[in-house]
Amino acid sequence: MAIGLKLSKHESSWIRIFGFLSVLILAVLFIRPLLPASYHTDEPLADKESLEKLVNGQDLPVPIDDSYAVFHNNEVTPPTSAQLADISLPAPVLGSTSEDKRIEVDLSHQKVYAYQGEQKVYEFTVSTGKWYPTPTGEFRIWTKVRSQLMKGGDRTIGTYYYLPNVPYVMFFANDQVRKMRGFSLHGAYWHNNFGHPMSHGCINMKIEDAHTLYDWAQPTVTNPKAWSTNATADNPGTRVVIYGQTPKE
Repeated sequence: MAIGLKLSKHESSWIRIFGFLSVLILAVLFIRPLLPASYHTDEPLADKESLEKLVNGQDLPVPIDDSYAVFHNNEVTPPTSAQLADISLPAPVLGSTSEDKRIEVDLSHQKVYAYQGEQKVYEFTVSTGKWYPTPTGEFRIWTKVRSQLMKGGDRTIGTYYYLPNVPYVMFFANDQVRKMRGFSLHGAYWHNNFGHPMSHGCINMKIEDAHTLYDWAQPTVTNPKAWSTNATADNPGTRVVIYGQTPKE
């Protein structure tokens, strides 16, 4: 003989709520691993403490060398500070101004172009955002750092990265993409897959290419011993224009 269990209206409502929440939790647990790692957070792409100092106009000291680096569960060897110690000061171009220079980032073709007026002076093959989109729009380089700790991603889905001494970093921002997000152009020592999306939002360059662009772009490094150079009204940063769409790979 079937025994019927009669629930009150109040009890039935709680059971429906509990059932809905259970389904919602299961859906989140199922969907979350399918999303890019950087989708889950708005944390900085670079070391937060360093970014805070730079945003506040402070200079960064020479970093302590770290022999441990990892990118997506693969251990790699970072460069030492001594290897990044020499920065050449660019020769002045007669009659040129900071407004004559601009950097264009073509996401669709994974290219960076450097222009002096209408003349293209450099072209580089790069890697833009795969696990988080590289922002589009017009930006300014607000500071340059000879090397910088980058860390982020998600250990649970294999996208964690801890990368000390990322070389020749050119941080850019605008009114919509704030400085503390830590987007930048920089050298990459953990992969050689340039021409294909490989980053968490930054623009990865070959180290020698990043060095060339770092020397050319403004703000101009006036003290070759300084580890960071902030843009000022008298020494403004180069304009960065990012357009196109990163290929889905």
